[in-house]
Amino acid sequence: MWLGVDYYPEQWHQELIDQDLDTIVELGCNVIRIAEFSWHLMEKREGEYDFSFFDQVIEKAKKRHLKVIMGTPTATIPAWLAKKYPDLISEFEDGQKRSFGGRHVYCFNSPHLYEYAGKIIKKLAEHYKDEESIVAWQIDNEIGHEGSDVCYCENCQRKFQEYLAAKFDGDIDRLNETYGTTFWSQEYNDFSEIPTPMATITTHNPALRLDWERFRSQSIIDFMDFQSRLLKEIIPGVVVMHDFPGGGLAKHVDYSKVAKVIDQVAYNNYPVWGGQKEPIKPHEIGFGLDYIRGLKGENFWITEAIMGAQGHDVTGFLPRPNQAKMWSYQSMAHGADSLMYFRYRGATKGAEQFCYGVIDADNVKRRKFYESQSFFKDIVHYQKALSAPITNEVAIVYDYDSLASFRIQRQSILLDPSNEMQKFYKAFYDQNVGVDVIPEDRDFSSYKVVILPQMIITKPDMEERIQSFVENGGTVVLTYRHAVKDADNNIPFGETLPVHYTKLTGLTVEETESLQEYKAFPLIGQGIYTGVKATGGIFRDMIQVQDAEVLFTYGDQFYKDFAAITRKQTGKGMTYYIGCGLDEMMTARLMEQIMTETDITMHPSDDGVEIVVRGQDEKIMMMINHNAYEVQYKDVTLAPFEVKITVIE
Repeated sequence: MWLGVDYYPEQWHQELIDQDLDTIVELGCNVIRIAEFSWHLMEKREGEYDFSFFDQVIEKAKKRHLKVIMGTPTATIPAWLAKKYPDLISEFEDGQKRSFGGRHVYCFNSPHLYEYAGKIIKKLAEHYKDEESIVAWQIDNEIGHEGSDVCYCENCQRKFQEYLAAKFDGDIDRLNETYGTTFWSQEYNDFSEIPTPMATITTHNPALRLDWERFRSQSIIDFMDFQSRLLKEIIPGVVVMHDFPGGGLAKHVDYSKVAKVIDQVAYNNYPVWGGQKEPIKPHEIGFGLDYIRGLKGENFWITEAIMGAQGHDVTGFLPRPNQAKMWSYQSMAHGADSLMYFRYRGATKGAEQFCYGVIDADNVKRRKFYESQSFFKDIVHYQKALSAPITNEVAIVYDYDSLASFRIQRQSILLDPSNEMQKFYKAFYDQNVGVDVIPEDRDFSSYKVVILPQMIITKPDMEERIQSFVENGGTVVLTYRHAVKDADNNIPFGETLPVHYTKLTGLTVEETESLQEYKAFPLIGQGIYTGVKATGGIFRDMIQVQDAEVLFTYGDQFYKDFAAITRKQTGKGMTYYIGCGLDEMMTARLMEQIMTETDITMHPSDDGVEIVVRGQDEKIMMMINHNAYEVQYKDVTLAPFEVKITVIE
C-alpha cells in the first residue's frame, strides 16, 4: 500500500528539501510522486541532459525510507522545443495554434514529439534503470485532459488520411460506399482530398466523424504505448502507471484501451473543483471511481486526492472538516489500494496557486495536515482487505463508439449518456449494491445483471454475447437508442429497431421522438405496476409489442397505445427495455425489482450513508457518512463526514 504526496521540490528553494521530506515522513507517507512536469529542468538545452536535481531528491528520500514514483516529463514540453518546431504545437478547430505556456500543448501526431520525447525518456530510464527506490513510472500526466485530446493541425490531417487509407486498404471507392458520399456530392477521388471534420456549413458526414473520433483515440493510445514500450525495453520488471483525470466517458480517447498498454491504473479524484458551489454527489464520485477500476478490472491507485480547495483561476469549495478525508476512505472502498494527496504544499507561483495542498504556502501544519496524517495512520491497518479484488454482480457497460456517436449527433439537447448511466448507477448505490462500470469488450458473462444504456452502435459480437448472457440466466437492461446504427455510424437499410434485437426484446420501435424536457409525459403502469404512475422525457421510442410483457405505457393523448417499458423472458434470463428517459424515482423502483428477481442482496441505509464491504479472507465493513450532520446506521453513530470501519469476524 503506497501512501504519500505529490511533491514538486523543483518549485521551492533546495534548502527546504530536507525539512519537507522529514515532514512528509511525519505525515505517515512511504512514497513521493515526482518529476512529471520537469522536462526543462532535465534538458535545459537540446541534448544537454542533467538529472542531478532528482538524484539529490531521491537520495534524500531513500535515507528516510521513502519510495518514489517517477514521472516522464512529456506533459509539459520546454519552450526551446516549441520554438524550434512550431508544428509540434497543437491547433484549435479554427486553425489557431495553441500558445506555449499551458500544458499538453503538443500534437500527438507530431514526429518531432516522438523524436524528442523518445530521447528524454530513454536518457531518463537509462539513468534510473537500477534505482530500486523507484516503484513505478508514471507516463505523461492526465492524458487527453482539458481539450488536449483534439488537434486539427496539418500533422493530424495527414495522419488521419493515412489512417483511413489503411482502414480501407487504399480503396477510395470502398470508403465512398461506406460513408455514402453521394449525399451532398461528397465523393472523393483520393484519400488526400478527405478533410478533418472542422467547422463547416451544417455538418460533416457522421461516418467520417466517427472514424475521426476513432483516429483521435488511437493517436493517444499510440503515444502512450510508445512511452510504455520504451520504459519496458530499458528497465526489466518496470511498473508503468498513468494518472487518469475525471470525465473519461466524455473524452475523445478510449481510456480502457490506454489502460491495456500500462500496468497500473491511477486516478486523480476531484469531487469538487474551482467554481463549483458544492461537491458533486456521493454516487457520482462513486461512479467515477468504479469507472476507473473498470478500465482494467483491477484495483487502482489514487495519485491525486484533494485535501484543500482547488481551482486555477476561480477557486472552489473548501472541503469541510473531515470531508476530504472521508473521500479518501470512499476511494479505498471502491477499489483504491494506494493513495497520494495533491499536493504536499500549495504553490506560491504558477497556474496552480489556488490548488491548496496538505500544507498551505505559509508552510504551517494545520487541520489538513493532521486529517491526512490520521487517515494514513488508520488505513494501513486494513491493507489486506483493501488489496483484495472487488467482485460485483451488476455491471454497467459502455461503448466508446456509441458515446462518440452521441457527441456527433446528440439527438436530444438533454441526452447525456453518462448522466443516464449514473441514474442507473444511483439506484444500486442507494441500496449499497456494488457495480462495475466496464467497456464493451470486457467479458460480462459472470454478472447477474448487465445494463447497456444508449448503446446506439450495434456490433455482431455484442449481439451474440448479449443473447448468450440472457439465455444462460442473465438479466439485461436495454434502453431507448439501443442498436440504431451500424459500426460505421450509418442507419442500416431494411432493419427494424432495435436492429437485430427485435426477437430478444419481443418488440419493435415504430417511431421515435426527441423531447426537450426531463418530465415531458406521464407513464401508466401495467401488470405488476398497475396503478403506478411515473414520468419520462429526454427521448422516447413508440414500442409495438410482439411477445413482450408491457410494464408501462405512455399516458398522453396521441401515444397511449404504445408501450414505454417492457420485459421478456428468453431461456433462463430476462430482457428489459426502457423506451424513454425515466424519472429517477421510477428508475430506482424498477432496478429494485430487478435486484429482487435476481436475488441480489440490498443493504438499505439512510440518504448519504454508504456501506461497503471489502476483502475476501479478511473482511471489513466501511460505514461512510457523506452528510454534514450526524446519522445512525443500525447501532452505529456517525458524526458529519465520519467513516467507521469494523472488522467482520
